[in-house]
Amino acid sequence: MESKAFVQELQAHNELLLARLGDLGSLTGEGQSKPDLIQLLKIALANEISVSELAAAWVPSTPEWDVKLTLAQQAGDEARHFKLVETRLHELGISMDDFVVPGVNKLFEYLRSLPSTVEKIAAGQFTLESIAYRVNDRFMSYAEAAGDRQTAQMYRNLIQPDELYHQQLGRQLLEKYATTPDAQRRAREAATKTLEIATELRSKAAAKMGTSCFPGC
Repeated sequence: MESKAFVQELQAHNELLLARLGDLGSLTGEGQSKPDLIQLLKIALANEISVSELAAAWVPSTPEWDVKLTLAQQAGDEARHFKLVETRLHELGISMDDFVVPGVNKLFEYLRSLPSTVEKIAAGQFTLESIAYRVNDRFMSYAEAAGDRQTAQMYRNLIQPDELYHQQLGRQLLEKYATTPDAQRRAREAATKTLEIATELRSKAAAKMGTSCFPGC
């Protein structure tokens, strides 16, 4: 299949699985206390630093210079997002002295194991950033409903444009490198597995926390 047609097909496939993320609200326990925005912003910190570390870890094992530079840029962008969220928490009177970098969970363990460039692109920029963009939209609505317009504006004006840009870069790189049946198979499997694990983990977290409106990365 021609690579542009393949990427269009993969995008449509991803959208079907991404729709499941919108149904997680029905999985939360009724009567459960809802987490406050401080809790949710701390989750954002963990997500941002995890993705920054992932992109940085992929740089040395990626031979293609354009993908290598894209990963390096993403690592910097995600680190900047971490600083934005950290600053917002400081503004809300929260100290970061006790923040601990999270360990590698099931999703990032899988992502770190991906061997080929096309799998990294499909799972990372193309799919993981699509997840982030989708769930951040819900988080912005949650923040606005809670009366925290400043946090919502931070996401809308500073974080979401980067997430969309990363996804667009992933699309361009897939069109360049997913040109063979084997590469397309690898890309499809990596994207699907990423969405399946992410949905599983977010479903468990939503049931535990009482909301699915926590941010992505």
